[in-house]
Amino acid sequence: MTGYAKCQCTIGERKFTLEIKTLNSKTLDLNVKIPAILHSRELDIRSLLNPLERGKVDFTVTEEATTSSATTANHQLVANRYHELQQLADSLGADHSNLLATILSMSDVWANADIPDLDDNQWNTLADTIRQAVDQVNLFRQHEGDILQNDFIKHVDLIALKLDDIPQYEQERIETAKERIRRYFAETAIKEIDSNRFEQELIYYLEKLDITEEKIRLAKHIDYFRHTMYNEPSSGKKLAFVAQEMGREINTIGSKANHVEIQKLVVEMKDELEKIKEQLGNIL
Repeated sequence: MTGYAKCQCTIGERKFTLEIKTLNSKTLDLNVKIPAILHSRELDIRSLLNPLERGKVDFTVTEEATTSSATTANHQLVANRYHELQQLADSLGADHSNLLATILSMSDVWANADIPDLDDNQWNTLADTIRQAVDQVNLFRQHEGDILQNDFIKHVDLIALKLDDIPQYEQERIETAKERIRRYFAETAIKEIDSNRFEQELIYYLEKLDITEEKIRLAKHIDYFRHTMYNEPSSGKKLAFVAQEMGREINTIGSKANHVEIQKLVVEMKDELEKIKEQLGNIL
């Protein structure tokens, strides 16, 4: 959800510069910084930014007067702020030699008496520029999303390949489990064994180690992850949930594995899944 855009427009004797910066966030967190002339339009501005959907968004508008228009300081506002800040500095024992320069750097103490507020037509021009900036951010995000999608494809494909490698070890795993049980009985010198009961208990034990269902569910989760990534817009939250379910099945396979090679595959699948999870917060 990283994005950036900068647009400008000139309306009458005003020049507006719009800048949008976005970072990752689970929700839409708007930080709007606009000149006083636009305060009455803040709700409209926030509405225009809503299509960004998610992310920590810093939206800044700066206003400049053209060379043909003269700006003047609001003397009363400057004086009030100076006295207020001077009293605060004195109470804190702080230096206030640069107070005036600081106050004069504040945009709202300057006013242009010759230029009226934006009328509806002028506001529409500015609104179109905001939409243009939002479109630029989304293009920036789209480019980043294409890169991340290719990364997701690589890691998901590797998980699928490692899942396909598991069956070659399963027969050996079963035989190893059977041999372990037989060796246990032999070592404990148990002479009389009910062969039928032994087979029943062995089947029960092997059923508890069976990972067929987990493999099937993991394969389905992989397919669903791919389908969602390719076909559903703004699917970041859903992909995160699917990745969580993939992790659940991988963990269960690992807990039932009882085979060193399968355990290695499980560790490798977990590693690929973590790489996916690290980037899921970067998409809508």
